[in-house]
Amino acid sequence: MQSPPECVVVIPCVNEQRAILSLVESVRRQVSHVIVVDDGSTDATAALAAKAGAEVLRHDAMRGKGAALDTGLRHAAGRGFAWALTMDGDGQHAADDIPAFLSEARHGNADLVVGNRMAGAARMPWLRRHANQWMSRRLSSAAGFLLPDSQCGFRLIRLAAWSGLNIRAAHFEIESETLLAFIAGGFSVKFIPVQTIYQGERSKIHPVRDTVRWFRWWSRARRKMVKRPP
Repeated sequence: MQSPPECVVVIPCVNEQRAILSLVESVRRQVSHVIVVDDGSTDATAALAAKAGAEVLRHDAMRGKGAALDTGLRHAAGRGFAWALTMDGDGQHAADDIPAFLSEARHGNADLVVGNRMAGAARMPWLRRHANQWMSRRLSSAAGFLLPDSQCGFRLIRLAAWSGLNIRAAHFEIESETLLAFIAGGFSVKFIPVQTIYQGERSKIHPVRDTVRWFRWWSRARRKMVKRPP
């Protein structure tokens, strides 16, 4: 199944030489153009991504997942793509699920389509599963409707909608901020089921530093919601 010509895959990553070659190769069988944003890797991530046929953008030093996504999405929008499909670089998102996202781009009316891994939640590491569910409950309450997998980075983004939003998160709070920004902006958000894949890869999320960042972001987000007029 070929992708719409206006769709590009954006993969932010750091030190993913183990997975990036096979990931880009499998993705390019579904979508012809792939942008890998190498966020200051010290290994062969960039070289292997380029070998697999990706366009590689590099940060000289690590800036964070949100900053890497911003670099990739801005580049995609500047190239004239209408849609960007974001995937993590560690192989936990399956290229076989891409056609379902592309079908939404062709036939759906959503501005943001998010992967939902909760049908296979038992296969997620215990801490990730419970942290995701805890965050998703709070974000769902703030949004006013169910957001079943708020932390999944496998997402199809309508770039015209994204470009008009003030999304500033530089680190792993990017998934939460993007969801609430689309909803607050009046855009349509949809969740579709995707596979749950974990193969013992080590999470890039720092359990203390990134938790503190998320709570700081959440505190600011809640204050904004309180100030928002009815």
